[in-house]
Amino acid sequence: HTDPDMTGMPFGSPTMMKAMQEMFSAFEDDLTQVLIPYVDANFRTIPDRDHRAMAGLSMGGMQTFRVTFDHLDMFSYIGGFSGASMMLGNEKMDSKTAFNGALADTAAFAEKVHLLWIGVGTEEPANMHAGLVRMHDALTEAHIKHVFYESPGTSHEWQTWRRDLKDFAPRLFQTQIH
Repeated sequence: HTDPDMTGMPFGSPTMMKAMQEMFSAFEDDLTQVLIPYVDANFRTIPDRDHRAMAGLSMGGMQTFRVTFDHLDMFSYIGGFSGASMMLGNEKMDSKTAFNGALADTAAFAEKVHLLWIGVGTEEPANMHAGLVRMHDALTEAHIKHVFYESPGTSHEWQTWRRDLKDFAPRLFQTQIH
């Protein structure tokens, strides 16, 4: 039995990490195999990757990176608002292996992804801010085009994500030049 809200599990414990992986996998499957096909079948959409975006804040941002990088055939606009908590440790992101290798071929990634957007408040918890800066630095070092936005003076809060959305939303579905 997995405790769905993971209460009582030590943070970072193998039990907690396994429960989180199961939860993320279930969400990814529901989104890609049930929700998106339902929306495309029942609403007026352009059902292709060039016209589909996903963004999320906090844990939703982390899930956004996981889902979109696993399904670059479905998404071309990606936004994480304070949301890459897998980078909370002190380790440097390896662009060749991170996200199941989605970034390894930078030319192919650039061809598929029209916008990779990462935002964080300058006053976020130290590990979160540092992890997102490390992600930004690794992307820059690997020559992976992205937008990195730091909301001045804000933490893990609504004002950060409000500013993130204000910067992110106008960039969606613009004419792309590769």
